[in-house]
Amino acid sequence: MPPPSSAVGKRADGILAALSRSQVAAHGREAAAVARKLLRSTGKAAWIAGTTFLVLVVPLIIEMDREQQLNDLEMQQQTLLGAPPPPPPTK
Repeated sequence: MPPPSSAVGKRADGILAALSRSQVAAHGREAAAVARKLLRSTGKAAWIAGTTFLVLVVPLIIEMDREQQLNDLEMQQQTLLGAPPPPPPTK
């Protein structure tokens, strides 16, 4: 005759309690805590790197594009006025 269902539940609870108190479970919890900290710090580092890129590099790209547009406009005006175009700027 099988044991009553309450006895099965108590036995399962005892097994789960024993597993949660085991060394393997303790190491798993520690590993999860370390992984959580690593992901959080990695996310912060990625945010800082992205923000730094936006603050420092994007304005330079915009300025270079604006300078190129002004150079193109100046060359068009000189061509329309009949002057020979200047040599391209060297970097």
